[in-house]
Amino acid sequence: MTLDELRVFLEARLRNDIVPFWLKHAIDRERGGIFSCIRDDGTIVSRDKYIWSQARGLWTFSALYNRIEPREEWLDVAHGLFRFLKQFGRDENGCWVFTTDEFGKVIQGEDSIVTDAFAIMGLTEYATATGNDEAKRIAQETYGSVCERLARPGTYKTAPYPTPPGMKAHRERMQFSLAFYFLGKVLGDEVIREHGMRLGREVLDHFVRWDRQVLLEYLDMDSQPQDSPAGRCMVPGHGIESCYFQILIFSDAGQLDQVQRACEPIRWCLEKGWDAKHGGLFLGIDVEGRQPAYWRHADLKLWWPHAEALAACLLAYEQCRESWCLDWYWKVHEWSFRHFPDREHGEWTQRLDRQGNKVDTLVALPVKDPFHLPRALIVAIQSLRRVTPMLENEATAPSTSPPPRSPG
Repeated sequence: MTLDELRVFLEARLRNDIVPFWLKHAIDRERGGIFSCIRDDGTIVSRDKYIWSQARGLWTFSALYNRIEPREEWLDVAHGLFRFLKQFGRDENGCWVFTTDEFGKVIQGEDSIVTDAFAIMGLTEYATATGNDEAKRIAQETYGSVCERLARPGTYKTAPYPTPPGMKAHRERMQFSLAFYFLGKVLGDEVIREHGMRLGREVLDHFVRWDRQVLLEYLDMDSQPQDSPAGRCMVPGHGIESCYFQILIFSDAGQLDQVQRACEPIRWCLEKGWDAKHGGLFLGIDVEGRQPAYWRHADLKLWWPHAEALAACLLAYEQCRESWCLDWYWKVHEWSFRHFPDREHGEWTQRLDRQGNKVDTLVALPVKDPFHLPRALIVAIQSLRRVTPMLENEATAPSTSPPPRSPG
């Protein structure tokens, strides 16, 4: 496929396979929100509602409206998600709870600060679609609550992956860098935007270890690596996802030096995380090759690192135009589209063993929600929409002048 043909292919998968699955099986038309405890065939196994799935769904259906096509049926789903989140999502302290029943009664209260990150992302994208001032207000209040907690490392919860004592996690910096930056942009608040960039620089300056060509999941409180199972842990999918977040942030901010810094670690995560024997990306690895790796179910091949890698490779190519970006894109594309799509029901299956066979192992949460895969396809389609006209211009540029390049 040419890149333009790839754009058509990915958009067809998004429109014809992925989004229809969720519209058919998961939307709670009566009470708002989505059902995310759901099997690959669309069977709902629990009507409980994980709030981070509601927030992630709010981002996706708002982004479909904003970035793919302004279809009212997509925005209607976002309206229902927003109403549910506004009414039931937060506790009396302004923290986002973890789980409610289908009616919004809290089952499990605040248990993960990452839920707040997804809430900010979802509310920001919804506010972009609608201009809703209440969504902006709730997102800004969440920002204030999160800042107070982030200032006290070790005091907040990070389910489903507790942070090892005495360490700080890459995961929070990854999620809140993106959430804060684009919230600040929507609010016109330079302080919040800069906070997002500061967290992004922390990822690139500390969690990326340039001398070792790794991106570590945990550092000690002084931002130093530790020779321990947790200290040697690398989650390739998180690294890939995080670095493309930094591409989005710093390209929007016009800081092209940071954009270039964010591209190269994507390649390291792919190289170190790829299973040379069976193909596909491991969920977790020990950067020194010691066994077992610290991350739970490290040998499994999950859908989300592969989906995020598709978006990351195309964004990196858009910015740096190096051949490895497309080489790795096609390698991940071929393995992913051979193993993950559910040809009968749409969407992707979520969990495979090392050999690529479907398994029912519970890895983190018992949820399947409309986020990583549709988000990655949305981001990839947007990148291809931008880069294809640039390549056409380069192909027709006079040979006596250098071809125009993307920023960076």
